[in-house]
Amino acid sequence: MKKTMVAALAAALTVGAASTTFAAANPFSDVPRDHWAYDAVTQLAADGVVEGYGDGTFRGDRNMTRYEMAQMVARAMAKGDLSASDRALVDRLAAEFADELNNLGVRVSNLERNADMVKWTGELRYRYWSRRDSNDHTAGMDSKKKNTNQLQLRLFPTAEVNDHWKVKARLTASNDMKTDKSGEVSLTYAYAHGSYDKFDVKLGKMPLFSSVDDGLVVDHFFSGAQVTFGNKVKVALEAGRWNLKNANKGIAAAATDTAANYQGIELSYSNGKLVNSGVSYRHFKSDAFKLVTNGYNTTGTAEDTAAIWSVGAKYAFDKNIALSAAYAKNTKADKLDHSSSFQLDYKGTKKSDMGSWGAYAAYRYVAANASLAPTYSTADLLANLTPYGMKGWDFGIGYVPFKNVLTQVQYFNGKELTTDDKVQTLYGRVSFFF
Repeated sequence: MKKTMVAALAAALTVGAASTTFAAANPFSDVPRDHWAYDAVTQLAADGVVEGYGDGTFRGDRNMTRYEMAQMVARAMAKGDLSASDRALVDRLAAEFADELNNLGVRVSNLERNADMVKWTGELRYRYWSRRDSNDHTAGMDSKKKNTNQLQLRLFPTAEVNDHWKVKARLTASNDMKTDKSGEVSLTYAYAHGSYDKFDVKLGKMPLFSSVDDGLVVDHFFSGAQVTFGNKVKVALEAGRWNLKNANKGIAAAATDTAANYQGIELSYSNGKLVNSGVSYRHFKSDAFKLVTNGYNTTGTAEDTAAIWSVGAKYAFDKNIALSAAYAKNTKADKLDHSSSFQLDYKGTKKSDMGSWGAYAAYRYVAANASLAPTYSTADLLANLTPYGMKGWDFGIGYVPFKNVLTQVQYFNGKELTTDDKVQTLYGRVSFFF
């Protein structure tokens, strides 16, 4: 789209003044050819600021009035995150077309402005799990196999409120391919995001991700607030509520409908080859922890809290090879209280880059009372088959066969903690981004 707009503008601007067709082809027929606005609009189009008509075209086959030009300027004025140079050009154009903008009034400044500020992206994904476990730990059952075929649609609306604040959300709908049963559309998250230079604020329901340990502790969502500040060294403060029904099988089985109180702090550092490394502390409080039967409470007074420390580091040797390690410990649990992960990455996928690929090999020790909701797709068995956790080797490869199409295959082979029952997971995914 951007290239089309630039080409249309360039064609109009390069027609000679003596040409007999200039009057018909020039989209700014009432603006002198040598006017500074020509260069300004060309630059803004190249930067993706000026977007033409509502359908994304400039309609260079007919004249453009100053009124139409003012509409484009109004949309450009509503955009956030402009560079200083682009903002200066927009301000100059706004002064040039001030009369037209004033005549447009509320209709452009409010209705059309707000319409342009709402953007939608999405993902359609197919996922497959094949799980193997020598015991599913269900009374009277000895199931060793569980397969899942899932089709999922995710929609991501983003709305600009002003130069500093945005509203972000995710709508999710899933379909069980085996039973052809579809679930209801759910609001996965919705939050307001304020950005002020090196200071960010989020309010609402938002991602809960333990980034310094790369999701070893938790990868889910919570309701509350988050404050982040810093540059190379960043501090994140979080507080709110998290429903333990979303935790692994060992924790969720004891949870009620009431959510746990949650507070967290994370200190991270990124510079050069050292990527997102640091420490974190997360505190959860709920009576559900007193009822966990996997050894959470074995001595003394039953604990109603989880106090989880984690540390992690990732080092990129070059653009292709990176090594990461993470460790987490729940100081309130009596058993299954620590988790660890070591992972070697080679290259990596980028959904917009057709042909890009990446692979990893990792060793995981994932204990249920330290890893409440880990990010690993192959650890999904933790939430479905075992209340204890698992240890073993995890392998994966990803490939982008077409632009914005991602394919992945992952495999885990290991044992359950405490029981040494053998566990395996085969995971596959195909995602279409739009």
